[in-house]
Amino acid sequence: MHVTIDDAQKIVAAAVKEAQQTKTQMCIAVVDSGADLKAFFRMDGAWVGSIDIAIKKAKTAVFFGMPTGAIGKLSQPGGPLFGIEHSNDGLITFPGGLPIVDNEGVLVGAIGVSGSSVENDHQVAAAGVKVVGVSDLPEHPWRT
Repeated sequence: MHVTIDDAQKIVAAAVKEAQQTKTQMCIAVVDSGADLKAFFRMDGAWVGSIDIAIKKAKTAVFFGMPTGAIGKLSQPGGPLFGIEHSNDGLITFPGGLPIVDNEGVLVGAIGVSGSSVENDHQVAAAGVKVVGVSDLPEHPWRT
């Protein structure tokens, strides 16, 4: 199951609204469960470099079914995922990418947000996800 275009548009709209409230200019990407781009929005004034980062944050979150900030904690020197950011044509391992999980616990996509501090990026991403589902997957024995 993939995030629908209607839900992707709702996610982007909610994220844009949150970005406006934080007075930030963001790039917002939504990918489906196959990590293919479903929706993208670049706010006026958002950095060009944030386009790629937002998309990679969304892909990273869907590839591993966890927030990009959580992957970042695991990928520090000496950590079990050290160096992972060099895989999959480049991953982003700092906050701003969140999985999108439907009410049945199914991973349907992910959001990636870039354009401000990682705290603001995460806040805007969370506001987007909140309108259609949750960002946490149910517990599974194979997840770290």
